[in-house]
Amino acid sequence: MTLPHGFSGAFRDTASRPGAGTPAETLPEWDLRDLYPSPTDPALIADLDKAEADARAFEAANMGKLATLGGDVLEAALREYERIEEVLGRVMSYAQLLFSGDATDAENGRFYQTMQERVTAIGSHLLFFTLELNRLDDPLLESRLKGSAALARWESWLRDLRVFRPHQLSDEVEKLLHEKEVTGRAAWNRLFDETVAHMRVPVTRDGRTEELTVSAALNLLSDRDRAVREAAAAGVSKAFGDNIRLFSLITNTLAKDKEIIDGWRHYPRPGTSRNRANMVEDEVVDALVSAVTEAYPRLSHRYYAMKAKWLGLPKLKHWDRNAPLPGDVDRTIPWKQAVDQVLAAYGAFSPELASLGKDFFDKPWIDAVLRPGKASGAFAHPTVPSAHPYLLVNYHGKARDVMTLAHELGHGVHQRLAAHQGYLMSGTPLTLAETASVFGEMLTFRALLDAETDPARRRLMLASKVEDMLNTVVRQIAFYRFETLLHDARRKGELSSDRIGELWFQVQTESLGPAFDFTPDYSVYWSYVPHFIHSPFYVYAYAFGDCLVNALYGVYQDGQVPDFQAKYLDLLRAGGTLRHKELLAPFGLDASDPAFWKRGLDVIAGFIDELERADG
Repeated sequence: MTLPHGFSGAFRDTASRPGAGTPAETLPEWDLRDLYPSPTDPALIADLDKAEADARAFEAANMGKLATLGGDVLEAALREYERIEEVLGRVMSYAQLLFSGDATDAENGRFYQTMQERVTAIGSHLLFFTLELNRLDDPLLESRLKGSAALARWESWLRDLRVFRPHQLSDEVEKLLHEKEVTGRAAWNRLFDETVAHMRVPVTRDGRTEELTVSAALNLLSDRDRAVREAAAAGVSKAFGDNIRLFSLITNTLAKDKEIIDGWRHYPRPGTSRNRANMVEDEVVDALVSAVTEAYPRLSHRYYAMKAKWLGLPKLKHWDRNAPLPGDVDRTIPWKQAVDQVLAAYGAFSPELASLGKDFFDKPWIDAVLRPGKASGAFAHPTVPSAHPYLLVNYHGKARDVMTLAHELGHGVHQRLAAHQGYLMSGTPLTLAETASVFGEMLTFRALLDAETDPARRRLMLASKVEDMLNTVVRQIAFYRFETLLHDARRKGELSSDRIGELWFQVQTESLGPAFDFTPDYSVYWSYVPHFIHSPFYVYAYAFGDCLVNALYGVYQDGQVPDFQAKYLDLLRAGGTLRHKELLAPFGLDASDPAFWKRGLDVIAGFIDELERADG
């Protein structure tokens, strides 16, 4: 159970909430030379060669002997294991970021695959370590921890590792699964990414058809002109419809692959392995999902009924979901203004937070340029503690893009604050990885809202925030419900694209409510969501993070927790060393309490109440 070398950043589905228009200014591009100067750099090759030699030596020195090692010696082995893993993490971070920058470049794809194969081969010599650690008896490990102050520092990592102990297979099977990853799930992931990157979407406007990238076409779904939105929606439906057999094959294959592995590991249901990795109990996730689905009528159903009225429509079509509201001026926000707004909001809360964030703009750590082949949406990649995180956004210059920037910057500063924990303990479970991002987004929104004196403009800002929160909470839980239904159905046999589309319609209808009249071509829209391919059952983490932050921000506003800012920064510095109960305890919050989720959802409902009052 080694930590994965795959993508470890938080991906944001901004394609589901795009802006419109491109600012006429120079946007920043990242410079990856802080990792490696080029794919052919001698230092990269040397790092891999040394890592391989070190991994082989580590295997020869320690394999089959961990039970005989004293606490201090075991701790030294742990430090060596972490050191080698970080070298491999640096290489894969570079390869992933290069590929994300332009997936249409065949050389980037070749390099990414080559690095995956090489790192996987090297990692096979380290695989024994975590497997053997998990075979140590509890009393033996406990005695080692008590007898070594140095080893005690690793107690939280060992605790989290042993969560997977009941699901661990024999060393031979674990090694086989590890080595076959590059020709299994990873290969299907790459096929999906390269297919989407090469796709062009036909959008007909003013009698002229343009061939747009998927990201650019999805961006038009928030255009002010309804005819443009409809044309873009038709183009997306056609492009993904033309490829739906391939996407259905990828989805069916990965779902079956997961079913096989889950069966061998004795996971009771498809989402359990993700919950274990997130260090959260199945019951806590169930409580979140139940709370959100029960709240659909007072959240999304109520809001979209108002939106249909505002737009003067008897029913909304799916291309109206992100339509600008009447009176919402289609303003382009320059990049510098966006940066200033985000940093000012961060700084008003914590100068230290703003200082950490400023480095991303002063240094080439952000890629905001719009270009063909670039990954859609947005993400923050932590890379390794000995370097720094990188952020990817697609900046169209709209208010939502400012919120996305605030969101990803939150990930970036979180990753920097936790870096001192080291490569193995700095990363947080997905459920907690969204804390700083959503909190940073809330800080920015509140600052902009408080500065706005025009009642009409405040109403529009509030409505935009509600839509963002519905996309983060309701939409993502609907995604989670879709995945659950799909994986459950796949266990009975391969699913046709029509059947998958039916499941998609089911969750969209129940989550978005009676204000929508869905057209049949919407049945293919599940196929553009990368989370279903790359990170099964990831999506509830967005809702978890949003509701958690709503509750946390409420505590901050109440002013009843002394030194809130210091406690909040300590929460971020903890990285992966503490679980959600321990992290939230200083704020008087408990995610296992059903009332916790209601408190977070009440924030969204309160915003909708305010909109209803303003609507008269």
